[in-house]
Amino acid sequence: MTDPGLHSGGWPYPFWVAHRGAGKLAPENTLAAFRLGAAHGWRMFECDAKLSADGVVFLLHDSTLERTTDGQGTAGERPWSALSQLDAGSWHSRAYAGEPLATLENLARYCLRNGYLLNIEIKPTPGLERATGEAVAELAARLWSEAPVAPLLTSFKPDSLEGARAAAPQLPRGLLLEALNEGWLDQARALECVAVVNRHTAWTAEAVAQTRSAGLKALTYTVNEREDAQRLMGFGVDGIITDRIELFAPAARHA
Repeated sequence: MTDPGLHSGGWPYPFWVAHRGAGKLAPENTLAAFRLGAAHGWRMFECDAKLSADGVVFLLHDSTLERTTDGQGTAGERPWSALSQLDAGSWHSRAYAGEPLATLENLARYCLRNGYLLNIEIKPTPGLERATGEAVAELAARLWSEAPVAPLLTSFKPDSLEGARAAAPQLPRGLLLEALNEGWLDQARALECVAVVNRHTAWTAEAVAQTRSAGLKALTYTVNEREDAQRLMGFGVDGIITDRIELFAPAARHA
């Protein structure tokens, strides 16, 4: 894998990132969502990755299946042979009825063939934090081994980031936060992260400046209103994750 420029001060990722493929316009974390996001001009996407019972890395946000598929129960307790048969589109709309769950490998091949970039959130089934981080990082390192820019691996779970660091230390990592709890920056540094990805309502101008002074990038989620985007840009954030792929212009550095 070529050096993405992180250690030389470069940042290879675009400012705007499409949340779960296409926000709420398509069933999240499906290939249909990423295709729709790409059709709107987006070039970087966020996705959620977890492990099936038999070790396949697939895309799903929730620990359970009910909200976004026709399945039931804990997703990580099912083998991929069963998960692959689920309908992950009908919950969204009839237009996407029958859309299957996607594997990370499926999405990687789509992104690599088209030059798209990816933020992979490691979203483990409870109890599998480190194992999921290791598996996602190992797979990403293999799939992106010849790519000019590696995916950014993020997680709310420090154990997942530890696992990712142990499995593929060359891949860039980011610590996801819901609030700036005590020791947040020290934790990001200890995990050798390149970015802090904080809830948009929790960032302050001072915290953004502190993050950047420490040599880390300050990213934010999930920003769906122009006034919020403008406020965060005023703080100097380095990237915005949004559902509103139809509202914001991904090629522009303004809201």
